Amino acid sequence: MDNKDLILLQLLEENCRTPVSDLAVMAELSEQDTKDRIRRLEEIQAIRRYAAVVDWERAGDGIVAAVIELKVSPERDFGYDRIADRIARFPQVRSLRLVTGAYDLQLLVTGSSMHEIARFVAEQVAPLDRIRETATHIIMKTYKENGITFSTRSEVERLPYSF
Repeated sequence: MDNKDLILLQLLEENCRTPVSDLAVMAELSEQDTKDRIRRLEEIQAIRRYAAVVDWERAGDGIVAAVIELKVSPERDFGYDRIADRIARFPQVRSLRLVTGAYDLQLLVTGSSMHEIARFVAEQVAPLDRIRETATHIIMKTYKENGITFSTRSEVERLPYSF
């Protein structure tokens, strides 16, 4: 993967709906080379999927999200991979990461209510072998997601100060 591929990945991550002709200009490539590179990046799974960043609060869906942190006992010869594979299969899990710090795994989960998320953690995640501790943080408001700022109010214009 060269620098032009990295530029294309950054541009697509910023806005995956950018026309190929514009991508080609920004990456200083021909349109055909741009198409070929994108196709190759998809084939090697550097590009996993194209997605929208949705403001669910504004959409009025009522989805509740939470960050779940897990302390896990790693498995000999497999580390955290097996337990992460099991947890990743749950449809409520939107993302799953191995992290540093007090906890080992961090999940982003969604549900229709806080009760549903609490039940998911208590009945599905916490009882799994190797889970030693959980911490659940309900997301109350999202200000920025995947580089997109969710503006909730217009900028307040400051009045000039004078005596």
